[in-house]
Amino acid sequence: MAKLGDSVQYLKGVGPKRAQLLAKLGVRTVGDALQFFPRKYVDRGNVVPIAQVVAGCDQAVRARIVDMRSPRWGDRLEALIADSSGEMRVIWFHARFLAKALHTGDEYLFYGRVGKYKRRLQLQHPKFERIAEDGNAEPGGQILVEYPTTDGLQQASLVRMTEEALRAGLLLAKETLPQAMRERLHLVNLRQALRMIHRPASMDEVKEARRRLVFGEFFLMELAVALRRRSALTLHNAPPIPCDDKVDKRIRARFPFTFTAAQDKAIAEIRADLARDRPMTRLLQGDVGCGKTAVALYAALAAVAAGYQAAIMAPTEILAAQHYQNVEKYLVGSRVRWALLVGGLKASERKKVLRRIRRGEADIIIGTHALIQQDVTFARLGLMVVDEQHKFGVLQRAEAKWQTAADDPELEPHYLVMTATPIPRTLALTVFGDLDISTIDEMPPGRTPVDTWAVSPRGRKKAYTFVRGQLAAGRQAFVVYPLVEERARLDLAAATEEAERLARDVFPDFEVGLLHGRMKPEEKDAVMDRFRRGEVHVLVSTLVIEVGVDVPNATVMMIEHAERFGLAQLHQLRGRIGRGAEKSTCLLLGNPKTEEASRRIACMAETTDGFRIAEEDLRLRGPGEFFGTRQHGMPELVLGNVVEDYDLLRLARNEAFEWIKRDPDLSGPESRAIRRALVKRFRDTLRLIEVG
Repeated sequence: MAKLGDSVQYLKGVGPKRAQLLAKLGVRTVGDALQFFPRKYVDRGNVVPIAQVVAGCDQAVRARIVDMRSPRWGDRLEALIADSSGEMRVIWFHARFLAKALHTGDEYLFYGRVGKYKRRLQLQHPKFERIAEDGNAEPGGQILVEYPTTDGLQQASLVRMTEEALRAGLLLAKETLPQAMRERLHLVNLRQALRMIHRPASMDEVKEARRRLVFGEFFLMELAVALRRRSALTLHNAPPIPCDDKVDKRIRARFPFTFTAAQDKAIAEIRADLARDRPMTRLLQGDVGCGKTAVALYAALAAVAAGYQAAIMAPTEILAAQHYQNVEKYLVGSRVRWALLVGGLKASERKKVLRRIRRGEADIIIGTHALIQQDVTFARLGLMVVDEQHKFGVLQRAEAKWQTAADDPELEPHYLVMTATPIPRTLALTVFGDLDISTIDEMPPGRTPVDTWAVSPRGRKKAYTFVRGQLAAGRQAFVVYPLVEERARLDLAAATEEAERLARDVFPDFEVGLLHGRMKPEEKDAVMDRFRRGEVHVLVSTLVIEVGVDVPNATVMMIEHAERFGLAQLHQLRGRIGRGAEKSTCLLLGNPKTEEASRRIACMAETTDGFRIAEEDLRLRGPGEFFGTRQHGMPELVLGNVVEDYDLLRLARNEAFEWIKRDPDLSGPESRAIRRALVKRFRDTLRLIEVG
């Protein structure tokens, strides 16, 4: 008898060659084949008249072929079909051979995706079955399944493969969810779900099977989150940092403004965390310009007041330098000492800074990833602030180690993550479910809304005229170019040439500067200083200015090739303007060729709400790409969609957290199957969770 771990090549009809092709789809074992789910279903029983078909849907149509032709150019076959309600076009690409299987005058059942071409509806590459003389279609199930495929594998082969996998492995599939839970939540068992997802008798069975399988996925994922959170809550190895009203008053006196209600709420949550002896793990999120940095600096000053050091880590040297300038601006004249540690420092200067950090002669240390190099030793690190953590790539909060020379080397600092990429509620329950979340959802007074215009190639001259008007009024502008890694040299050359063209042909009466990531640190600083002082009127830049750069007099953001940027990037770039009292405008220049690119630009033009933009970004990109979630220990979901299945995700989260509350170590008899599944699912990220 086959085992779930056996190679798929031993299933009847597969063999070594097909097994190699299946491996490209992630199917290597019998168990993989059971979890290789259809990508779509066609309900052959739900036949609609041609007059009622809807674009963008998979639909079945019963109609007669009126005409059929194969154009001389292009390997395609076209047909005109009709029923009593109307007629429509059908097209098959790379399929002239189908002409032998289809006959004008015969009636067929067509089923496939309805699209539009020149405002007319058409069936695109549909499957078909001939209607027999008795009026019935050829035999087969009412629900047709279609699997993801790859070159060399036909749908028929995949259907046979899953049929054999069900025959050989279905009885071996082990249930993970307890019977009492399934009955209470009205979930079918695992074997039923697998049978119905692959061979449904109706679309209701598809829904029922999918609900069971998606819940199972979410339940395991939320168990991992619950265990990780429980592990964090049981640690008692952080320095308590009390912040009484007297200290609070002294800290607030350093800021020349009153905190908003949302900032005050975040500060209260952070104060409560810092006072405990377990490490704070809090995410501080809020839209661009909402005042997160001031809240983080408040936390840093609380740590300093208690006798500890605080470190602020930024993803780029430009942003680190800006944080340094803010610290300097707010703390000048105080007894607090601060230092900057970035990769661009000269060796002699770096040694001096490292000595100050090690001896405790620097209270607040601002830097880049240079802060976590092996030669950095803190005297008494009490708080670590990480700005835009997802920019650090491989950095894992669970793995980051901060060396300290304190009497108790086991002490860990409190940990505050900041992000201006708002976390959709779905990811807040999953990837960041082990973090406490503070949200700043209001803007400080003085921030003006930003108008956003989508500009087609024909509108470029008009856009330049608008920018010149802003420059003539004493304002400044950003012009941003994308920099894609695989074509970085070409893009950089284009940005450099564009800066020269703008200076020569478009803005000859104004100073144009250039900023990009390959410049030396001192060159970047010099350009930014000139831009801040108003000596540079137009700054042509790559994505190096995406986060943090603050120039209140800049009121125009012109983004070239906007279709090549992600939503989060576009939103971050737009956040560089609107930081003063003057009206600001973001111009998205582009020529989107795909529906997704068009949706991104349309979303930017419709709203400035970062949370709405984040939800749309997640919907477009999926959880695997959004916010670098693969680096946070989140497995790829097989069936579940954290946007569409949000209600099921919440249900699974509640069940998982209740389960861990009752059986914290998963040691009870009912937890055995759950524990096995959890270990298998998270075998690559078990260092982030502790099971038993």
